[in-house]
This record gives sequence, structure tokens and C-alpha cells, in this order.
Amino acid sequence: MKQLPVLPVVIATGFGAGFWPWGPGTAGAILATAIWLGLSFILSPTALIFSTLALILIFTLLGTWATHRLMPFWGEDPSRVVIDEMIGVWTPLLVATNWQQALAALVLFRFFDIVKPLGIRSLDRRHGAFWVMADDLLAGIYSALVLYLIIYIWPIWGN
Repeated sequence: MKQLPVLPVVIATGFGAGFWPWGPGTAGAILATAIWLGLSFILSPTALIFSTLALILIFTLLGTWATHRLMPFWGEDPSRVVIDEMIGVWTPLLVATNWQQALAALVLFRFFDIVKPLGIRSLDRRHGAFWVMADDLLAGIYSALVLYLIIYIWPIWGN
């Protein structure tokens, strides 16, 4: 029996967050939000947007690769793979500017990721490593749109 490849495990599990026994997807999304919050303290708003976009692009590619490498061991879309939740929550964080909006992004993303409305479920049913990422990216896009509407159309945060 072949041994699990270490680098794909580290990437796909979101640096181990996927091994959290109670809601690994939520653990991955919380970790990604914490990473974003940490970056928000040290980067300018413009640099934060570009860094978040870079995280989404880089980890979509790395996550697809890592998930593909782990599918023979763990199956199609194992709960331990949470890099997709991480890129999913980084997507609405592109429009966030403070911790309250980051928390709203996390909650909105988890809602769309769990309920899977508006085409997300159909992407989730597709087979292959890219589709593991794609449904969470779409959930992130919907979350970003709702967060944008909350921030700029119904400005409860005073923007």
C-alpha cells in the first residue's frame, strides 16, 4: 500500500484544519478568516485585496493538485479536504474591510456552502478535483455579492 503524500495532505487539509473532528469545513473557513484578519493588520487595504486574490488563485491551483493526488486514498470529496472552504471564504473577504465584515463573510460563506443553492449543488455533484474547488468558489462569489449589498446598499457598518 502506498503512503500518503505529505505535501498534498498539508495543503488539502488546510495545514491540518481538516482533521478537526467537529466540522472540519468550518475549521478550515475559520483558519482562512484568521489568516485574512492577521494580514489585515499588517497590509494596506489595497495590498490586502491583492494578497487575498493571490491566496485564492494560488491555493485554487495547489488545492486542485493536492486533492487530485489524494483522491486515490480518500475518495472524491472527503471532509478532510478543506482548502476549498479556505478559498471559498477568502472570496467574500475581498470586499470586507473590518473584522465585523470578516465575520459576516464567514457566516455567509458557510450558509451558501452548507445549503448549496443556485447551482452550487450541481457543481458539488460533479467529479474531479477541480469541482471540489468550484462549488466553494461559487458559494464564495454569492457570499461576496450579498456582503457587498449589505456593506454598500444597506450600510449597517457606515461605509
